[in-house]
Amino acid sequence: MKKVERINVIMRYVNNRSHFTISEIMREFNISRSTAIRDIREIEAMGMPLVVEVGRDGGYFVMRNSVLPEVRFTDSEIKALFIAFMATRNQQLPYLKSRQSLAEKLLGLISESSQDDLVLLNKIFLFQGTNPNNPDLLELSDLPHPMVEKLIEALLLNSYLSLTINDEKIIKTSIIYLLHLYQDRGLWFIEGFNLKEEKKEIIPVDIIEDVKTYSGKRSLSKKKILDKIREQDRSVNLIMELGPASIAQFKKYHPLKVTIFYTSPYQTTAILKTFINVDNYDEILEMTNWILFLGEDIKNKEAPKELRERLQEQLSLFKKLQL
Repeated sequence: MKKVERINVIMRYVNNRSHFTISEIMREFNISRSTAIRDIREIEAMGMPLVVEVGRDGGYFVMRNSVLPEVRFTDSEIKALFIAFMATRNQQLPYLKSRQSLAEKLLGLISESSQDDLVLLNKIFLFQGTNPNNPDLLELSDLPHPMVEKLIEALLLNSYLSLTINDEKIIKTSIIYLLHLYQDRGLWFIEGFNLKEEKKEIIPVDIIEDVKTYSGKRSLSKKKILDKIREQDRSVNLIMELGPASIAQFKKYHPLKVTIFYTSPYQTTAILKTFINVDNYDEILEMTNWILFLGEDIKNKEAPKELRERLQEQLSLFKKLQL
């Protein structure tokens, strides 16, 4: 890291802490004691009001109401931000009211030659979901469902939410503790804990007609909710390891209640854990067909006897048809 860049980062680092020491700066930025002291003195000379605390545990702290100089990004940081911005096309992200305004502000932070580099990168890079016939970064045609931003505004105030849901023209109210708001295959979903049924559920944002923070009597505290979720997770009875081919199939289609956890940095292997109700024949049949859809690139770690038997029947039938 260059000196100017390091000092800029150190300024942000110390400003976000009520107290820091030279030793902490040395460890955090992997620099010598003399370099750390020299950098701190330069930061003081730039006008940051640092106060020295003497004594055995002495160090520094920044006086309140200090004003940092404007943020300066390096050329590489601007490229990283711009490419990350390019990768969000067609992702239906909330708050993205003006893609053009954001892109122009990024371009305005750098020189004309660097702007030319970014324009070239915009022409060359194509990410998943990008239309190669119309890769214009400044077009805004991927607005999310309007309920997404309303959900975010509500959950920032309270994780307990009252949802009005229109499920196949049946209007109902559901009180949930929100766990996650996520996007999957171009659609937004809520993962929440239903306070009445006391179990996790997945709700498509498309069927939510209204959302309000829930201020009524709470039957369960956050701690009890998380305890119940951990207890329910222990009832998992299907565990499989997926390879790259099965992961690709998983991304094409998977039941809403099923998720995977990647076990390699490049997302080439993953673990699938879920619960199957063995008393529900339709669920066994559906899961059997879906596992066969995933292909041969899977390893079974744990599965109910009923599912294994059904899979064996299907595989035997398939072999007979091949003969």
